[in-house]
Order: sequence, then C-alpha cells, then structure tokens
Amino acid sequence: MCVAGGKMSGEDYDVLVIGAGPAGSYAAYRLAAQGYKVAVLEQKKAAGEDVCCSGIISVECFDSFGIDPAVILTRASSASFFSPGGRRLRLSKDKAVAYVVDRSLFDVAVADKAQAQGARYFCFARVVDVMVMEDSVRVEVVERGLRRKLEARALVVAGGFKPGLSQKLGLGRISRFAVGAQAEVLVGGLDEVEIYFSQQTAPGFFAWLVPVSGQKALAGVMADTRAGEYLEKFLAGPFCRGRVTERVSETRQKPIPIGSLPRVYRDRVLVVGDAAGQVKPTTGGGIYLGSRGVEVACETLGQALKVDDLSAASLAGYGRWWRGASKKELAPGYRVRRLYGRLSDRQIERLFAFVCSSGMAEALLRSPSFSFDLHSGLIRDGLKYALTYPLIKAGKVFRGKGGEEG
Repeated sequence: MCVAGGKMSGEDYDVLVIGAGPAGSYAAYRLAAQGYKVAVLEQKKAAGEDVCCSGIISVECFDSFGIDPAVILTRASSASFFSPGGRRLRLSKDKAVAYVVDRSLFDVAVADKAQAQGARYFCFARVVDVMVMEDSVRVEVVERGLRRKLEARALVVAGGFKPGLSQKLGLGRISRFAVGAQAEVLVGGLDEVEIYFSQQTAPGFFAWLVPVSGQKALAGVMADTRAGEYLEKFLAGPFCRGRVTERVSETRQKPIPIGSLPRVYRDRVLVVGDAAGQVKPTTGGGIYLGSRGVEVACETLGQALKVDDLSAASLAGYGRWWRGASKKELAPGYRVRRLYGRLSDRQIERLFAFVCSSGMAEALLRSPSFSFDLHSGLIRDGLKYALTYPLIKAGKVFRGKGGEEG
C-alpha cells in the first residue's frame, strides 16, 4: 500500500494530504478522482494501524464511502442505555440504522479507493515542518530517520487532533479534548450495543460495550482525563462483572477534540476531520462530520486548483460552510454536554426515570428529526417535549445541588 523509502523529494504534486485516516484518505480519493496529483503522508506503517474507535457508523454514512460491505461486522437496529443504578432504556427501530465495522479494514478500504484513483501513499512519514509560501506549500517529513521535503500547490490537514500543527499554521488550536480508551474483550450474552452512564465510571461522558463477532466485543470509556484508569474501573465494576470473561487486547487511547478549530483554512491550506474539530460533541464520533467536511473542502479546493487561485479568499467558502454547520449542529451538542457534566449520578438516575416514564424516548424515535448522525434536531425536540410535560415532574430531574432535594 505505502511507499517506504521511495522517491519523495523532487516530485511535483497538486495536493499533499497529512493523515491516512478516513478523512485523509477520503480527501485523497475525491481530489485524485478530479484528476489532481495527490500524495498522502502517514506517520504509521499503514492505514488502519492502531485504531481506537468503536466502529459504529450510520448506514447512510457508510454507504456514502462506496466501499465493500465485507468490512461490516454487525448490523445494529437497537441499543440499550443503562443508568448508574442499572435502569435499562432500550431503543429499537424496524431496520438497521448503523453498522459496526472493522475500523482497520474500513480505513484500508478507503485508502485503497484513493490509490485506485492514483493517490500515492508515503508511510512512516512524520511531518515535522510545514511552510506556506507564495506559490506552493513545502512539507518536511522524517521517514525512517531521513529528512525529506515535498512541495505541492495545496495542503489538506487531516492528521487527527494535533494542536501544534494548527498553531504553527496560524489557525489557532482546540483547547479542550476528551480521551477515549478501548480494549477488545470476550463477553457473554451481548447481542446489541450497550451504553453506560455514570459519573463514577465515565465522568462527563459514557462507557460502552459493542459486539463485534462471536463473543468478542469492544469495551471502552470516554472521559475528560485518565480514560485508561476509568476503563479498568469499568471492566472491574458491576456493569461488566460476570459478563466480561477475558481481555483480548491491550488498551488503546485517542484524544477526541471537544470544540471547533478557530480557523479551518488559510492560503493554500484546508483542515478537515478531527483536526478541524469535526466531531459530534454528544458521542465523540467523527467519521460522519469529517466526511461532510471533506466533501465541501474538496469541492472548494478543486475549483480553486482549477483556476489556480489558492488564496484564503478563494477557499473561504469552506470556512463559511463550517461556521454555519458548527453553529447549527455542534453548539446545541456542546450545551447538552456541559449540562450533563454537571449532573450527579442521582440526577442521571432521575433523568432516566423521567425519559422512561414520560414516553419521551419513543416520541423522539418517531420524530422526523431522528437522525443517527445529526443530533441538534433531536435535542430541540427533546427540550420541546420536556417543556410540554408537567413542569413539576420534569423539574424533579435537576432539582437540588449534587442530586439532593431542594
């Protein structure tokens, strides 16, 4: 797949892409399909290496990539959500709304599509410097201990959450992030995705068990800090005790941006995916928003390359789209995330009781705003539903500091 030690210096490219994750490879595919010469720089030995992700992708999002369904492990039409005390809320639809994919194979499949269009991949290529010049972008990489330089007309940054690179490019930085920690385990009696809410288990976020094949599952925790420690606590705690029978892999961890990059473009440069903060604040998932960002960015960049105007003004359309998307889709999610982070386990328990007894969950499942990928509509519908419910009952959910009665 990758060229290691091959000719780098002296090659002329239209676009360099940093990162061979889904966003980077999807960008490489879309740009190469437009006829542009593209090179992808990946610091790992291959696409799909050391991935930390539950692999849950909506059916619509998966289909948009146009890759072989052989990477799908399971199809999900239901999920169970558990309160700190073990109260279960099960939601289901008549058909699959999401797939659990093998993320390593998924990444490889997207990279294969890009290479089939002519994109060239360089692995073991760690970017150490970027210079944006008047007529090109120069990227310096360390490849197997050797420093090499590549030049191109434009650069797409899709290398995940790396604040230092965005700062160096004058685009600012995302200051807040969470951490996801995950390990493969053997578990009995798991036939659907299970999500666990408790500030003791996953402060500010949640934990999960995701079935992948046979008795194998992914156990994970998303938390502000010390996610690896919380994963150990989760595996040893009441949610997993007696169910998780064996640990199959070591823990992998990944930083997850909670916020949007202040600027996602400048002269000759566009930023997409996790690097831009294109991540759902409610779940930490980034494949859908990242793919949407790639589509808009590549359309914008393709037109700019065509007319040979790669100024910031020529690329500003992408920035305007992302500001609008952030305001509409991400802002409500950030507010809900902050509110949830202030709740005690006792209040979360009350919230579960309210949702279960009020019929709110079923109403939202039937709502025209229901979407696996876009949550702002569901958030608005949920607030409307709560406001129409008797205020005395709804108010009990959040009454009292730290979960105590007021």
